[in-house]
Formats: sequence, structure tokens, C-alpha cells
Amino acid sequence: MRWSDERILTTHTGSLPRPPELTRLYVRRARGEAVDSGEIERLGKAALTRIVAKQIKAGVDIGNNGEQQREAFFLYVRHRMTGFGGAWKRWPRGDVERYPLLKAQMAQMLAAREAVGNYEPPRAIGEVRYADDTELKAECADFRAALDAIKNGATPNGFVEPFMTAPSPGIIVGAMKNEYYDTEEAYLAAVAAALRIEYEAIVANGFLLQLDCPDLALERHLSYNDRPLGEFLGFVERVVAAINQAIVNVPRDRVRLHVCWGNYEGPHDRDVPLEDILPILQKANVGGFVLPFGNPRHQHEWRVLQKFPLADDQIIVAGVIDDLTGFVEHPEVVADRLENVARAIGDPRRVMAGTDCGFDTSAGMGRVTDDVVWAKLKAMADGARIATARLF
Repeated sequence: MRWSDERILTTHTGSLPRPPELTRLYVRRARGEAVDSGEIERLGKAALTRIVAKQIKAGVDIGNNGEQQREAFFLYVRHRMTGFGGAWKRWPRGDVERYPLLKAQMAQMLAAREAVGNYEPPRAIGEVRYADDTELKAECADFRAALDAIKNGATPNGFVEPFMTAPSPGIIVGAMKNEYYDTEEAYLAAVAAALRIEYEAIVANGFLLQLDCPDLALERHLSYNDRPLGEFLGFVERVVAAINQAIVNVPRDRVRLHVCWGNYEGPHDRDVPLEDILPILQKANVGGFVLPFGNPRHQHEWRVLQKFPLADDQIIVAGVIDDLTGFVEHPEVVADRLENVARAIGDPRRVMAGTDCGFDTSAGMGRVTDDVVWAKLKAMADGARIATARLF
């Protein structure tokens, strides 16, 4: 895992806007309609090539495939694993439930949007295991080919380091209701064992692995909304232990862990404080964390890094861009946020600039238009340069 040895490096959280024609196919497939798999493959590869080039142009140092060949950041596993089927409605969000007018508005907006929804996901109705790695191998190979084409083409400078994402076992267990296993522990163990194949393959192909773990914060105001904090923290402990088992063969410095409170524009006034969960997150055997510090509800929590310092070999990707608003952050604001985190960590080499979450975690669900996304990423790169001048 690269550090910001000479300057503040830039990255992001994973998902980037998909082309409308690709999104439409993903939506139709999610509805159970017949679609041309060859057309999805063709459009996915084209979107991948486009997204790699656009990241480099925007100044992203550590970039990925934009999750273009997946319909959503965790729902795609149903195409690669056995045991999932049907659907159910996920637990209501504790913050949104307190605001009925907002809840109604959000429902209307969702109904009018052409998108892959992740609030009515499949259920676990059979044994979960990784059944087919064809898509996984193709995704890794396609990303490598896109990187090679950039390196050998007219643009010789590619990424400083490439990464790929994979979901936490906890988000699958939390979102895909268990109707098969006797206990949550058994379900979690099965999902973690299946995901281990994906984790190891990503690293074996030369990519940095990012674990997407919104469950480690989000589930507090979903499935644990009306339960004691201690019960939720117990869930976090179990998921972190499962992650450690799943990455046992992956070098610590090849994994970073992303945690957030849900990628939706809501009140978030029921979010669990970072201070409550960070000590448990730090038990994960990873080389760094990707945390949100750009949105209005969590901007102040960089101070928690002073109270609970990271290990000396760990880095922090500081979310300095809010992925849910059309405001393009001023580079000076980005620089200020990075400087705060660098002061908390005590070493700017261990700080990177990033986004709070993905810009299109489920195809079509992104709140920010494609053109503004790239303006935001450019502002992030500009702000990182300002912070570099002040910190190095």
C-alpha cells in the first residue's frame, strides 16, 4: 500500500457513475427481465476504459475500475454465489423514520428514478458458497487490460496504484436476510468463507483490496436501531473477526477498510459516533482505513483519531469530498480538511485525500451528476496540492 511519501495522494471510495445505457440494462436485469448478457459485457468494458482514463485526467492517483461491471457494490454477489433468492424489504432507517415528510419525499424520488435499488435485496434461502469465479476473473483481467492500454498508449502515466473493492461479509448478512442458517454466526462464517475467494483473487491480481463495510456503522440505525448499543458493538466485533479470518492469507498492507453510515442524503442524526466503533475497527488486520470527514454530520470526527491513534504502519484515507451534494468543494476547504487529519495523525505521509463514499453505489442511485462528479474529483486533487505545499 502506497503512502503519501512526497505529496498527499488522492483516491476515492470505489463506485463512479455508470453510462445511462448500461444502467438501464442493470435495472432491467434486477427486475427479472431478459437482457442481452453480451451487451452488458460490451457496455461494461467500454465504461471501464472510459472511467480509468477519466480518473487519471481528474488527478486520481489510486484509482479503480469504478465498479462499472457490477450493478451494485454488494448485490453483484448473487451472480457469483449460491444460496440467494427472492426478496425482502430491509429494516427502515432510524433517522429517516423520525421525519415523515422527508420519508415521503425520498420515497417519491426513488420511485421516479431508474436505478438498481438495494433496499429490497435477496434473502439467504440456501447454502452460501462461491460457485463461479468466471465474472471475478474477467473483471480482474479487464481492469488489468485497461491499465495496460493506458500505460502503453498516448497517456503514459497511469495510476500510482490500482485498487478493487469487495463487500464486507457483514453488509451481506445485514442486508440479505437469513432464512437458512440456524444462527447469524453460521451465516456470517459462510459468507466470509465465500468472500475469501474474492479477496484473495483481487490481491493475487496485483490490486489493492478495499473492503466496503458500511455495516460497521450503518446497521446501528437499521437492524440495531431499537436495541442497546452494546448489542450493535457485539455485531461489529463479530464482523471484524470474520473479516480477519477471510483475509488471513492477504498481507496487511494490501488491504484498506472503508466504513460509512450509509450513502443516502438523510438527517443521519441517529448515526453511531465514530468514537464508539473505532476501537473495534482497529482490531481489523488491515493497512489503513477509509473514513468520511466531508459530510456535515461527521466533519468533526477527525479529532477521534487523536484519542484512538492508528497503528504506526497504518494510513488514513480522509473523506474530504461529500458524494451526496452538488456543491463542488473549494480546494482550500479540501486542504483544510486534510491538514486537520494530518495534525491528528501526526504524519502527513500517512494521509490521503478521498471521498466519503461511492458516487453510484447502486447503478442509477447516485445523487451527483456525472459532470459534477469529475469537478469534485478535480477539486480534491487541487486541494491535495495545496495541503502538500503546507505540510511537506
